[in-house]
Amino acid sequence: MERSHPRRGRRTASAVLVAALALGGAAVARPAPAAAAAPAPAVPALAGGSFRLADVPAKDGVVLKADVFTPAPGTPGADPQGRYPLVVQPASWGQNDLEYVAQGHAFAAAGYVAVTYTVRGFWGSGGEVDVAGPEDVADISTVIDWALARTPADPRRIGMVGLSLGGGLTLLGAAFDPRIKAVASLSGWADLTDSLYSGQTRHVQAAAVLAGIQAPTGRRSPEFARVLDDLFADRDLPEVVRWADTRSPARYLDRINANGTAVLLANAWGDSFFNPGQITAFYQRLTVPKRLELRPGDHASQEFTGLLGLSNAAWSSARSWLDQYLKGAPGDQRQPVDLEVRPAGVHESHPDWRSVSSRTDHLALGAETLGGPAGDDWRTTVLGDTASGASGGVALLSGLADQTLHLPPTAVVPLLDRSAVVVRQSAPYPRGLPVRGAARVHTTVTASAPQGTVVAYLYDVNALGVGRLVSHAPQSWSGRPPGQPFPLDVTLFDTAYDLPAGHRLALVLGTRDALYGGRTPSGTTVTFGSSPADPSELALPVR
Repeated sequence: MERSHPRRGRRTASAVLVAALALGGAAVARPAPAAAAAPAPAVPALAGGSFRLADVPAKDGVVLKADVFTPAPGTPGADPQGRYPLVVQPASWGQNDLEYVAQGHAFAAAGYVAVTYTVRGFWGSGGEVDVAGPEDVADISTVIDWALARTPADPRRIGMVGLSLGGGLTLLGAAFDPRIKAVASLSGWADLTDSLYSGQTRHVQAAAVLAGIQAPTGRRSPEFARVLDDLFADRDLPEVVRWADTRSPARYLDRINANGTAVLLANAWGDSFFNPGQITAFYQRLTVPKRLELRPGDHASQEFTGLLGLSNAAWSSARSWLDQYLKGAPGDQRQPVDLEVRPAGVHESHPDWRSVSSRTDHLALGAETLGGPAGDDWRTTVLGDTASGASGGVALLSGLADQTLHLPPTAVVPLLDRSAVVVRQSAPYPRGLPVRGAARVHTTVTASAPQGTVVAYLYDVNALGVGRLVSHAPQSWSGRPPGQPFPLDVTLFDTAYDLPAGHRLALVLGTRDALYGGRTPSGTTVTFGSSPADPSELALPVR
């Protein structure tokens, strides 16, 4: 049933505030679901076709608020029965169906029926926030059924495009509805467990930002509220992991491969929520037609201008992807792995992810240096849970600064507190160094407490000692006998970074970062070390 919506003025304003909400959320009063109103006629589109508001009833009685964009009669792309390819667009976290109004009009003008909808629990849609759980997944098929029954949509040509939460839902839709032939996941996730708990470390700052965006825009389910409480309190984490696993497309990858759905993944190197390592791992396991694009930026920052109707590379790729697999248009002539390299923004294309790097350099962690002779026997002790000046940045802002200002998180390496971190620097690289992929740190740890956290940082250091963050990652442990050494491996987040000529690399190991819920008790010590029998090293993938 199509309806008018008295709340639409507020929702239209919200579309203009997508950036503010995406960057931490301006406070917005939570609206109640609107009362029934008289049916509204179709509203003429801005440029061809039509636009109307609609209610989509789910099987459990929840009503989803939706927008429908239909091509004008005679628009190319229809089949002999006058049906057009269908693109379904779930709104992103904290947003509503009008988020995609510019892209909906663009899809309709290009010969698509586009249906965008507010995910249950947010804004005027009924129900409670399910965070891509079974109810949200069922809603995807419900929206498709509704569109096929009430629009000139072709059941043989169905695709999905989504941003953030919508990006995760597109991949889950590819797994659970075989009618979907192609999807484009923009700043989506593949592994929600990794997003909340990679390196067995709680990503509390990112979770707090998501909770802050949700609070004024959606109705939290009791299950989601309990999971957040447990995550912040560091309790019952196996249940948090179970909850997140059920919402992870990576757990259903065999279904996507069996369905044969064509998958485009477009993400940012500095995504505060969904680090690129989980995306590249997912991409490599796909056996369907696939494409991977990674650019500098943070969560949803690369796609934002497209929401305003401006030219945007990520949205252009999404449209081209659907054109290829729903309309039979020529495909992208670039190779399937397309990278924008930091910091200069040079583009590289590769046939697959393995081709991104050509070798791995093994740099020994010596008593004083990085990359010297292997086999040094050394020990360095730091104070646990102590700020040092090294940092992974601020959720949603640091990656954006890297994208727009070429300014990643920065530290003056000589001034880092040596009582709180271990620092090892390489000699200058006269010709620079193209770092590609995930660096890995191996070392030996001896802690005075049975649990703890290490955060590893890799910096690009200039002649003045100013370090620009190349990559980082946390790794936690528990249940270790105090005073007993054990091996520790930290896999840093994937990146593509060109170290400039004459610059050094610096590896920094600390125990505290505001991005994460660390487990190193205050007042304890953590000792890093190396021996000839088990040398510490940095394994660095390069081109």
